[in-house]
Amino acid sequence: PRIRNRPIYPRLPNDRKTDRATVTDGGGNIGCSKYYQLYGRKGLTGGLMVAWCTHSICVGFHCIPRGEGRNDVFSSLFCYWPTAPDDVVYDFSCALALYCMLREARFFRLTRFLIDAFHSEGHTRCSKACFIRQYREFEAHLRGFNSSAGESGNAGLAKIRKPLSYMAQRHAVIFCHVFLAIWNRERRKKLAQTA
Repeated sequence: PRIRNRPIYPRLPNDRKTDRATVTDGGGNIGCSKYYQLYGRKGLTGGLMVAWCTHSICVGFHCIPRGEGRNDVFSSLFCYWPTAPDDVVYDFSCALALYCMLREARFFRLTRFLIDAFHSEGHTRCSKACFIRQYREFEAHLRGFNSSAGESGNAGLAKIRKPLSYMAQRHAVIFCHVFLAIWNRERRKKLAQTA
């Protein structure tokens, strides 16, 4: 259930607008544009944003009207999580960290934003402090951390992409909920068998 509403931040220009343009640091210097160029090139719109645990089990999802952006991730974490997670692994964490800290620094004060091992190769302008692989040598709990769990889960969602495109939103949400409930049950059964 929703815990809090997403505030509007009137002192932040363009707050809540879809992230489609290249990100700048406020002084006109171009930051990481990898993620946004991907959406611009493919013309992607809408879809699902799913939060996955490190075992590729869905912990929540929501429908997004346009291409996924930082606001979708920020709003999901801030509105539905009682406390911010210790680690957020996301393919565009280099910009998500700044976005979250500008809006709710107190809520995210203990959160570390990391780019998964798979996506870090394309982030040539980003600080290595964003890369999960930089921490694995020194933090034992991150060595066994499956940073590609989200990619595995999203690959599973490809199975329902076609039928979803023909459904009304209400039916699509119900269909996704049922699909992800079955997905989670199957993942839990496999985890129980390996334990």
